[in-house]
Amino acid sequence: MNIAYWIVAGLLAVFYVYAGTLKVSRSREQLRPMMAWVDRVPLPALRALGTVEILGAAGLILPPLTGIAPSLATAAAIGFVLLQAGAITVHLTGEDRRITLNAGLAATAAVSVWLATGL
Repeated sequence: MNIAYWIVAGLLAVFYVYAGTLKVSRSREQLRPMMAWVDRVPLPALRALGTVEILGAAGLILPPLTGIAPSLATAAAIGFVLLQAGAITVHLTGEDRRITLNAGLAATAAVSVWLATGL
């Protein structure tokens, strides 16, 4: 179960570090082709979302790796489930109805929650 957690959490962390870095460092014009919803969100909120994604990725990896407060990994994974629930809502209320990636990320984060409880 420990190996399964590291695989799932590692994949989630890589995705969220990448996505968060894009949101923090790129302009709206650069993000628009991949994220149609960026025009509906204020730029500071977009930057904050990217920061939360990067910190959440660190929360999946660092606590179990260091042994310091490993329950924070469960909290980070729950946070990603909630984040994707919000993302699905944003996609469905706008013109962009593509939620397959969000549903997959929510399911993967839910598996990560389950696996983190066994750490």
